[in-house]
Amino acid sequence: MTQTVYESTVVYLPSRIRAAAIYCSDGRVGEQFDEFLQNGLSLPRYDRVALPGGPACLAGHPQVHLEEKGVVDELDFLVKVHGLERIVLIAHENCAFYTERLDLKDRRLELVQRADLVRAAAYARRVTGLDVVQGYFARIAGERIRFESVEV
Repeated sequence: MTQTVYESTVVYLPSRIRAAAIYCSDGRVGEQFDEFLQNGLSLPRYDRVALPGGPACLAGHPQVHLEEKGVVDELDFLVKVHGLERIVLIAHENCAFYTERLDLKDRRLELVQRADLVRAAAYARRVTGLDVVQGYFARIAGERIRFESVEV
C-alpha cells in the first residue's frame, strides 16, 4: 500500500497576524472571503472561525446556544494564545442558516443579518475585551461578491 503525501507550495511563515474572522462555512463563498480578508483588509494568515451562519451564533438566537458557547471558548483561546487584537465578522446574502435554521424567508432577512452583526460585535467585544471588531455584509453581485461595511 503506497502512501500519498502532498506538500504545499505555500511557504510557512510562523509570525501571527493577530486577527480572526468569523464567517459562514458555506463553501460557495470561502475563496471570496479569503480574498477579501487577505487582499481587501490586508490580513494574511488570519485565524478562521467558520460555522453555519458565522457571526449569527453570537447574536443571541436560542437555536444556536451550543454553538455560541463553542465560539466564545474558541475566541477566548485565540485571544490568550494567539494574541488576537482584531475580529472581523462576515454575514452573506442567501445564507441557508437564516432561511432554514432560523426560518427567515422574506425581505427582513438582510435586516436581521445586519442587526445580528451589530449584536455579535457587541457580544464579541464584551467577551474578549477587544475594541477592534468589524462587520461586513457579503452581497452577490452577478458572478462576484461585494463586501459592504456594516457599522458595528
